[in-house]
Amino acid sequence: MAAITYDRATLTYPGAERPSVNALDLEIADGEFLVLVGPSGCGKSTSLRMLAGLEDVTEGSIRIGDHDVTHVPPKNRDIAMVFQNYALYPHMTVAENMGFALKIAGMDKAEARRRVEDAARILDLTDYLDRKPKALSGGQRQRVAMGRAIVRQPKAFLMDEPLSNLDAKLRVQTRTEIAALQRRLGTTTVYVTHDQVEAMTMGDRVAVLKDGFLQQVDTPRNLYDRPANVFVAGFIGSPAMNLVEVELTEGGALLGGQTIPVPRAALAELAGRGARTATIGFRPESATLTTAQTGVPFEVAVVEELGSDAFAYGSLAGAAAGTENRSGMTTIRVPGRRPPMKGETVHLDIDTTELHVFDVESGARVATS
Repeated sequence: MAAITYDRATLTYPGAERPSVNALDLEIADGEFLVLVGPSGCGKSTSLRMLAGLEDVTEGSIRIGDHDVTHVPPKNRDIAMVFQNYALYPHMTVAENMGFALKIAGMDKAEARRRVEDAARILDLTDYLDRKPKALSGGQRQRVAMGRAIVRQPKAFLMDEPLSNLDAKLRVQTRTEIAALQRRLGTTTVYVTHDQVEAMTMGDRVAVLKDGFLQQVDTPRNLYDRPANVFVAGFIGSPAMNLVEVELTEGGALLGGQTIPVPRAALAELAGRGARTATIGFRPESATLTTAQTGVPFEVAVVEELGSDAFAYGSLAGAAAGTENRSGMTTIRVPGRRPPMKGETVHLDIDTTELHVFDVESGARVATS
């Protein structure tokens, strides 16, 4: 096991106008489970491949433990990688697939067999050691790929969207198994995914990337409660945070004919910048239904009923054009057994203690206390 350090690591492909990964600074502690997350093309898989030695770093450096591995061949980095497509040999048994790297390394057969059997017990694969991959389910094949990494006892596991080929139910089950396994083994793990729910449920910390730049790295709870900018706020959370551009008044923010109180610290900072508008954000669960006299009008377009919960999608009066969550509409959580009707106009009370404030120009978070 070992800590991992990206020190302004940059990769620019020949002929590219901008770096795919731009001056990445990231410290990953020994034994930590860190998730790299972001939309397609953000540089997360490239960052992982740089660490694995599959892509050449053009500037900066990467260290595993005390060793600079920036220009070290992949086979000498003492890491094990788990891919999206399993990459199993179809003509070999499960045991042969898991032990192949040990065989190539010239390890004693008895020791190699012991490691394979130990990994099989951990992964509940003991009964499948003599089977070929074609006789296994997708989840079992992924566990074989995990076993192949475990038997090597590397300093770090690198996982590149390993659950993408599984169906939804199996993906939930397998991500729980991987997180529990990593905590049991204590091996430093860097995990890439585009699924922010997967990132939030698995990682000790989560690093959010966009266009090759690291936006924020923090615990899942802090990412949710204190996003560093508009992008992180809109990306983390399911459903996404509602982001609305509003006019500022002396008492707060004007929304749908109502003045929403904004923390004094945020108003003072924005006033110091000469800002007359701001982006405010609130989670779907931070809005509740109230009366027409005190609430912000909200026109319901779609209601998504989920049993105990329901989500209403629609537009806020006078603010639809500034709303920027991933559905293209404002989202609120409503009572599951008494949701509003499609086309109905209801009124919302927004919990100002859970209000997020961002600068319109930079997108950066504005201090609220």
